[in-house]
Order: sequence, then C-alpha cells, then structure tokens
Amino acid sequence: MSLTPPLLNLNHVSFVVRSVSRSVKFYEEVLGFVSVKRPSSFKFHGAWLYNYGIGIHLLQCNSLENHISFQCSDIYLLKRKLEGMGIEYVTAVVEESGIEVDQFFFHDPDGYMVEICNCDNLPVIPLSSCPMKFPYMKDPMLSSLYGDKLEKLLTNL
Repeated sequence: MSLTPPLLNLNHVSFVVRSVSRSVKFYEEVLGFVSVKRPSSFKFHGAWLYNYGIGIHLLQCNSLENHISFQCSDIYLLKRKLEGMGIEYVTAVVEESGIEVDQFFFHDPDGYMVEICNCDNLPVIPLSSCPMKFPYMKDPMLSSLYGDKLEKLLTNL
C-alpha cells in the first residue's frame, strides 16, 4: 500500500522526566518555551510547553514512553495503511472541555514510539492567561527552584 501519509507537521515531542518542575524551569529559562494548559483528564503528573511552532510534553510516569507526535489531516487513512502493512497500534481519545483529540500510537522498527493525532483540535493557551492556580505549588523541587517568588506569584494568579 503506497498511500502518502497525510502528515501535516511535527506536533510535539514527549519526554519522561525525573522532575517535571526542574524540566519546566530548564525549557523555559534556557530555550524560551512557555508553559501551556494541559488537559485535566490526564491522571499522571506532567506539563506542556510550547514555542517555535512545536510542543514539548513532560511526563512523570513510569508507564509512559518518550515519543514523537505528528499532526495528521486524516488519521483513518494512516490507520488503514498501518493495518495493510501489519503494524499494530493502540488508540486513545483525550477530552478537554468538550473538545476531543483522537490519537494512535505505534512503534518504529527500533522500538521508538510514534503518535499520530489531530492535536490541533486543542487550543494552545499559555498558563499565564489561565484563571487557575498552578497545579504543582506544593512540589518541593519547584519550591526549591523558585523559593518565595513562587508563593508570591501563585497568590497573584
């Protein structure tokens, strides 16, 4: 089956990290990424960052893997291609405020996970514009990195 995959762009990379807060600080301060709203339906610790047209998803969960994610205009066409090639995949749906994102995951020949999604259904909203408290204000690593500035910042949100 020689269908050209309907991929649009690289959407994000996901890294399993030892400390979400330490990694957020690194990507913000060193590379200029901005923390953005992450779907509340996830049941594991993590953070999303965005800049330069790409997202970085930081995950702190032993059952997840590093992966790359591609935005796709027709995920069903690509699923049919994988099926025709005998490549197994698993599906998932992420829901946030009534918006659904379809995803499927598979591994390349070297075992690296690849995600295909229609992730652009979710808007990219900087955390600084969200009327909510920062979810990890009790995180000891975050407190040690930002000290009193963190508490003052969080009380002003």
